[in-house]
Amino acid sequence: MTASLLALEPLPAPLPGVKRALDPAFGRVVTGVDAAQLTEADVEAIKAALFQHSVLVFPNANVTPEAQLALTKAFDPASDSYGHGNKGRQSKSILHPDLKTIPRLPQVQVIGNGPVASHEGLVDVQLKHPHHATFHSTKVPDAEDKDVTRFYRWHIDAALYDLAPPRVTTLQAVQVPKGRTQTLRYDDGSHDELQVPLGTTAFVSGRTMFDRLSPAEKSLAVRTKIVYSPHPYVWMSSARSNSVGLGLESEGKELAADELPAFEESKIKTYPMLWKCEATGALHLQVHPSAIKELLIDAIPAEEKRTADSLYPEGAHITDLKEVRRIVYELQRPAVAPELVYAHDWKEGDLCLFHNQGVLHSVVGAFKPDEVRIFHQCNLAASTDPVGPDAADVAKWI
Repeated sequence: MTASLLALEPLPAPLPGVKRALDPAFGRVVTGVDAAQLTEADVEAIKAALFQHSVLVFPNANVTPEAQLALTKAFDPASDSYGHGNKGRQSKSILHPDLKTIPRLPQVQVIGNGPVASHEGLVDVQLKHPHHATFHSTKVPDAEDKDVTRFYRWHIDAALYDLAPPRVTTLQAVQVPKGRTQTLRYDDGSHDELQVPLGTTAFVSGRTMFDRLSPAEKSLAVRTKIVYSPHPYVWMSSARSNSVGLGLESEGKELAADELPAFEESKIKTYPMLWKCEATGALHLQVHPSAIKELLIDAIPAEEKRTADSLYPEGAHITDLKEVRRIVYELQRPAVAPELVYAHDWKEGDLCLFHNQGVLHSVVGAFKPDEVRIFHQCNLAASTDPVGPDAADVAKWI
């Protein structure tokens, strides 16, 4: 097999005045290969690079939906279904308005904003970029909406019911509005702000999220499992997010079990809080904060390992949603600080791959109704569930 000519370069510099303190390994720009005509060696080099760097950007890629699907599938050849299934979306799901499926390729979605007369078999569709005002409990004042924005929803691409979370997501920028930047405000009392390109996709590292925890928090994380709601995107459809897009406010607005579509207990997902990258051995704190329902915390088995700082040393099954959300928010919030966010400045033709089992990401920005933005998104429900910490990891961090 001929060696790949793939080369890796640093991510583009942030906007002027923006301070960035990413993990040095986080994110790379890929050059030296044609993303539309990849060799077997290229694909293997891309797979190795993605697991090492979490986010890869291919400038001027312009791949077809078929080529995008093929690259996505290379990370999990046994996978075939779109990450949320190929049978259409439930009308009450909060995802329902945001995605349009390419008719010939149910695994590839068209996302974006504005009126589109004809595109990849879709005719006369109105794309809608998610706006925080439709999901947050508070919103930026209307007078500031053109210039100020928020993270919409930090998440993992995953159904979190029945189907396993995709290993990788690919995003192809087809048409990108030019122009302005916006001020992203956290509005949580921290006074945190971040200058971002219009319509950026924001990424944070799940590995950094774990690495920055205190010893007591790492012990808690390595012992904790997350129980997700059945049909979580229907369950949360009436609830509202906090201002950082990092979980829901506890206002009792979630749907009751008898208001959800029929579900099977065996298909409800319970995952470790930490997901282990099998290629690198790194632990990533991977939790979809808006979909969580319960926490299962194992006890610290050895009395000598318990200290005054230990969190839930005797273990716990936490079902109070307000407490569940508080715990997860306190673990995740430090890693979405402005200096730890990579806000990609999209250019037409950019192809972005990200390790969906190793990063969290968020839609950002507010477009005018007639600003046209077209992207192709592809991810595939994984053929196996994520792997959690092994016995050696637990012994190390407990």
